Amino acid sequence: MGNIIKSTSATSETPDDQFPADNNDVLIVLFDYPPPAISEPIFRMGEKLRILSQEGDWWRVHSFATGYENHIPNTCVARVYHGWLFEGVGRQKAEELLELPANRLGSFMVRQSDSQRGSYCLSVRHYSQETLRCVKHYRIFRLPNKWYYIQQRLTFQCLEDMVNHYSEVMDGLCCLLTHPCLTQLSTETPTEQPIVMRRSQFNWRNVNRRELLSEEAPAAREQPFLSYGLRHSIASYMSLVQAEAKDEDRYTFQGGSHRKKTVKPDPRNRRTCLLTSSPEEQYEEDEFEFD
Repeated sequence: MGNIIKSTSATSETPDDQFPADNNDVLIVLFDYPPPAISEPIFRMGEKLRILSQEGDWWRVHSFATGYENHIPNTCVARVYHGWLFEGVGRQKAEELLELPANRLGSFMVRQSDSQRGSYCLSVRHYSQETLRCVKHYRIFRLPNKWYYIQQRLTFQCLEDMVNHYSEVMDGLCCLLTHPCLTQLSTETPTEQPIVMRRSQFNWRNVNRRELLSEEAPAAREQPFLSYGLRHSIASYMSLVQAEAKDEDRYTFQGGSHRKKTVKPDPRNRRTCLLTSSPEEQYEEDEFEFD
């Protein structure tokens, strides 16, 4: 009932004591290995490694990015618990890791404090125009009863509760905690396949105009020339032309013998002009009827 406040102990707990290892624990490369001055690096800074085995001061690891399996000294890596608790990472290295391109606004890690042994810090990627810094650090204090807090008004029984809380509400922080440092998001957009453009083999010059005006259903053809919508638009246009032609006034021309001539466009010829494929064919096929 309630929290029992105990006296502060001089001994400090390590992440190994508080968070037992599990199969999901990984290593993060802190330095390129081997160093570029010696040979081409096998593992790069920020690369995630799966632990295969530990052999003294060396780890046998498998790279998630490249699939390589090899050994790496423990001085070049940091062990990560539960995805966000980084062991053996200082302030400067935390900033270097959080500024890698794989992170974004709200990427974070919980690490051990450089200045106060046994304490933790929360490092969050957040750009500030005032300080021109991309990473902000918060000291995590610990009460005698082993509860944690960043602000005294809000305490947490464990670090996991603290991370979960600030992932839902800012509550005084610079931003929400979005995802742990160097965590590949499952919501990443997959690489889009390039659009394949195929050049059409269709040539309007090879089309018979009778087929355009045919009432045959498109399903009867493998590749219909016109859709129902386009065919309907052409039919509507033809009906409009025919209606206008009936009401069109006759044009008269006065000749030398005072004989009147009228020129009346034939609606069928207008349809022919509309569907011809070249101006030359239009002029050849245009015919006028004289009264």
